[in-house]
Amino acid sequence: MNGTIKVKTEKGFGFISRDGEDKDLFFHTKDLVDVTWDDIQVGDQVTFEIGSGEKGPFAKNVKRV
Repeated sequence: MNGTIKVKTEKGFGFISRDGEDKDLFFHTKDLVDVTWDDIQVGDQVTFEIGSGEKGPFAKNVKRV
């Protein structure tokens, strides 16, 4: 899937706005691939897969485009 980094917190998590979806998707710093938390910025375009966790769906294998 494709999306855009919408929110990035100092606590190591954030949210991705998804193309064609109203609800943003949670992601964690551990779900980043080939990019560090310090390098990724709000507004960056990303690709990702959707995982399922205890608190609902989340973005995994998040890669900057």
